[in-house]
Amino acid sequence: LAADESTGTIGKRLSAINVENVESNRRALRELLFTAPGAMQYLSGVILFEETLYQKTADGKPFVDLMNENDVLPGIKVDKGTVDIAGTNGETTTQGHDGLGARCAEYYKAGARFAKWRAVLKIGANEPSELAIQLNAQGLARYAIICQENGLVPIVEPEILTDGSHSIEKCAEVTERVLAATYKALSEQKVLLEGSLLKPNMVSPGTEGPKVDEKTIAALTVRALQRTVPAAVPGIMFLSGGQSEEQATVNLNAMNQLDTKKPWTLSFSYGRALQKSTLAAWAGKEENLKAAQEVFTGRARANSEATLGKYAGGAASGAATESLHVKGYVY
Repeated sequence: LAADESTGTIGKRLSAINVENVESNRRALRELLFTAPGAMQYLSGVILFEETLYQKTADGKPFVDLMNENDVLPGIKVDKGTVDIAGTNGETTTQGHDGLGARCAEYYKAGARFAKWRAVLKIGANEPSELAIQLNAQGLARYAIICQENGLVPIVEPEILTDGSHSIEKCAEVTERVLAATYKALSEQKVLLEGSLLKPNMVSPGTEGPKVDEKTIAALTVRALQRTVPAAVPGIMFLSGGQSEEQATVNLNAMNQLDTKKPWTLSFSYGRALQKSTLAAWAGKEENLKAAQEVFTGRARANSEATLGKYAGGAASGAATESLHVKGYVY
């Protein structure tokens, strides 16, 4: 579960259900998720925002303790957002390396055992540029080795946005270029691949491009990974990238049903695609808490089944089929 939205981003989610963006409401939403009956058995970790790492339930139990009791590992987002690369057409690199080692040491003390850093690339007529690919690959590798020096497992996230009208073949080609550069940088900076995870985009057409079915997405995504991700990497946790909740689950399921070489676990690290229907069901009202938690547990179960290639549908309520795409998405 990715529950590491910044204060600004969570504010947008809360405003969509007419809930004020204050600490007590942010805590209430996270508590709803973390205490949903039966949900934690379908999750292995939760990525937290710094504020959330130190928060407690309404009755005073630290969220970190709650997770550990349920055999779920607490993680932490450590990047500081993106900045534009001068001389490019709006391409970005991610900041946050300054003081990262000291912050990682503090987060480990607070109970975090893994970290996340999001790099963002886009597809355009001349994008991503080689400069953007290299800056983001080296930035991810630098983050990863600093995490490992401080006992945290790094989740490496090079996200290629779905904005645009490009074909799935174009996305496949760019994804392979980006992942190849990323693993070269990780190798150069001596990152222990066995102690890392990858959080990539699925290979899919642009939001305004020609549509394809889940079998095509699955085949091209797994092929891109086979060509670029070493077998030493234990797990690949896909981001949902603005897909609807149901589509993110169906695509993951299709990948795990493929009869081909897959030396890594193919799983999920979803934020919007685990929370959208839950937020709509909750609407900030105490009387809706139980119903919202049931929705969340249902989505967690659906994605857990998809990691086994055993999702048979049935979790697709109205909100679950809505696209969650936001152009130029900032986390």
